[in-house]
Amino acid sequence: MTGGSTRVNNLIVDGHLDLSMNAIDWNRDLRMTVSEIRKLESGMTDFPDRGNNVVSFDEMKKGRIGLCFATLIARYAKPSHPLGGWRSPEQAWAQTSAQLSWYKEMERQNYLTLIRNINELDSHLDKLHTNLSNSPLGYLLTLEGADSLVTFEHLYQRHEEGLRAIGPAHYGPGTYAYGTDSEGSIGAKGKELLTKMDELHMILDVTHLCDTSFWEAIEVFKGPVWASHSNCRSLVNHNRQFSDDQIRVLIERDAVIGMALDAWMMVPGWQRAVSHPSHTDVTLSHMVDHMDHICSIAGNANHIALGTDLDGGFGKEQCPSDIKTIADLQKVPVLLAQRGYSDRDVRGIMHQNWIRKLRTSLI
Repeated sequence: MTGGSTRVNNLIVDGHLDLSMNAIDWNRDLRMTVSEIRKLESGMTDFPDRGNNVVSFDEMKKGRIGLCFATLIARYAKPSHPLGGWRSPEQAWAQTSAQLSWYKEMERQNYLTLIRNINELDSHLDKLHTNLSNSPLGYLLTLEGADSLVTFEHLYQRHEEGLRAIGPAHYGPGTYAYGTDSEGSIGAKGKELLTKMDELHMILDVTHLCDTSFWEAIEVFKGPVWASHSNCRSLVNHNRQFSDDQIRVLIERDAVIGMALDAWMMVPGWQRAVSHPSHTDVTLSHMVDHMDHICSIAGNANHIALGTDLDGGFGKEQCPSDIKTIADLQKVPVLLAQRGYSDRDVRGIMHQNWIRKLRTSLI
């Protein structure tokens, strides 16, 4: 069989990248080099990561990241929301529509190619095997926080446009679930969303769900589940992370958990806007600590992968000190081998676990 081959040496699948947020919200042209973007942002202070970006199309190619799960993201926030956001779901919808338009234009220019089904996945993997450096970057379209879905007709439209995975909440209280740093039920609207996602054969991303919403969603949703970018609560005690009980149920559901590289999620005691990689010594090895913990629960390495979240609102000021650009993810296989992971395990972690999950999730 040629279709679906994953014989590409050192291929990486990244389970979470906010590419369109960087393009539309941060005004970054990802066709530029990382250094060109940093130069343009010199002296800018509107976001903490200005001039510290690590992601661009060419660095993804250098790092052999042939496929990623790429987000749409726009939070609707009522006046009482602790973090703010768009003032109406309709505005959030418009923002994600702008982000989607950027993806479509990058497809037209042959920088990206959308993966909607198994046939498209197989075709893309074959292209990567033939000539990864000259192939467009594959992306699976995901929605981080469902607040922008004004009605369920909007859900059907996004699905028709290629959306395949949804994380119902982001930070704080949302329309369909409660997210990080909040607590509450998915409620009737959340249950209806999950039911309709089931009917559409979509994937539930449980990343960012608060504990109550997590357990309710796991109970209600019968389809494929994954966690695109989350780490372990037993290593860094925060509600953003998964408890061991949550990890166990995700393993039972054959989920894959992508490891995030936001420093505060990797090591305890990190203070955002205060700590820095240069004096906290956070490295990619700390990510492997989280992988080790999940493997110790699972008894194998079949449920871990990368979901880096690089340039997801932070840059090299808040990521491992051995990451200068996303291309440095090619350091991970060496670290895994040093920890005793087999060649088969390494291939699984770097790309095959995500691809296996896509095969059992897409139609």
